[in-house]
Amino acid sequence: MHPGCYTALVTPFTRDGSALDQKGLEKLVEFQIAGGITGILAVGTTGESPTLEWDEHNAVVDGIARLTKNRCMCIAGTGSNNTQEASDATEHAMRQGVQAILLVDPYYNGPSSLEIRREYVAPIARRFPDLTIIPYVIPGRTGTQLLPEDLALAYQAHPNVCAVKEATADLDNMRRTRTCCGPDFFIFSGDDAMTHAMITDPGIAAAGVISVVSNIAPGPVTRMVKTLVAGDHAGAAPLLKALEPLFDLVTVKTKEHTACGEVICRARNPLGIKTLMQILGMPSGPCRPPMGKMTRAGLESVMAVARKVWTESPEIFQPISEFFGVDISERLDNPQYREGLTYTDY
Repeated sequence: MHPGCYTALVTPFTRDGSALDQKGLEKLVEFQIAGGITGILAVGTTGESPTLEWDEHNAVVDGIARLTKNRCMCIAGTGSNNTQEASDATEHAMRQGVQAILLVDPYYNGPSSLEIRREYVAPIARRFPDLTIIPYVIPGRTGTQLLPEDLALAYQAHPNVCAVKEATADLDNMRRTRTCCGPDFFIFSGDDAMTHAMITDPGIAAAGVISVVSNIAPGPVTRMVKTLVAGDHAGAAPLLKALEPLFDLVTVKTKEHTACGEVICRARNPLGIKTLMQILGMPSGPCRPPMGKMTRAGLESVMAVARKVWTESPEIFQPISEFFGVDISERLDNPQYREGLTYTDY
């Protein structure tokens, strides 16, 4: 592993969501590499791994591994709540030449941290000693958690378990990970909005981020991370300020008024980022059910962020304009690009 920014790449679909957009995937990978990204994660949560058939899952891994070979690092999401299934997916990814795999904590069946270590991480690390194994700790989605102590024990027993994608939103947990795992272990932010705090906190000393926002802005996010990791906090400040509005797209939270009263709607990743990508003219397609569309208020939030970034920091979106041949102003102003992106009622 290397410090830096790794993009959790969205999986682009055809307009009706029924099939992979293979040409779109190639364009997205080339855009990331042109932006100087450190590496690309195939089929993570942002890549809608829960709704991909296994042949689609493997096709995305195959495509990204092929396109990134000798150009940037490729990480394959192979995690599951079934150890054998995760092991089989890891074998496939290894045969395609990926350098690392991401293992999300087993969701729904909820094993203990001890069980995650002994019955999930360790067997895969032992079977694939030449792959970097990156546990992905995100209890808000999985309902379980690999604890720092068990992560450290896995690292001691299997040196290829040398990194973690940390998405607990708990800085104390991250500091405990650093204490348990030592100075050479790689901690990556799994939350764009926390990347600055995680890198600059000496008790965490994160090595970078596995980013959602870099789907839109690979170059700026990569430069920000590299500047922070180098210790130039002042130099990173302008980039952080320009990018911060985009962090709100990872989860778009709105108050909605229904016939039965007010409710809170949380449009979770990747809905916000894919909605903006469609508006800006990037390959994306819709999210697959059970994820769906934005509410009208949610879309207004996305548009407000996009217009703020374009007005105050146009350099963030300029590479999109140049690479995909689109007029950003026209796409933000023309309502035709927003048609069909929302539910007509709650």
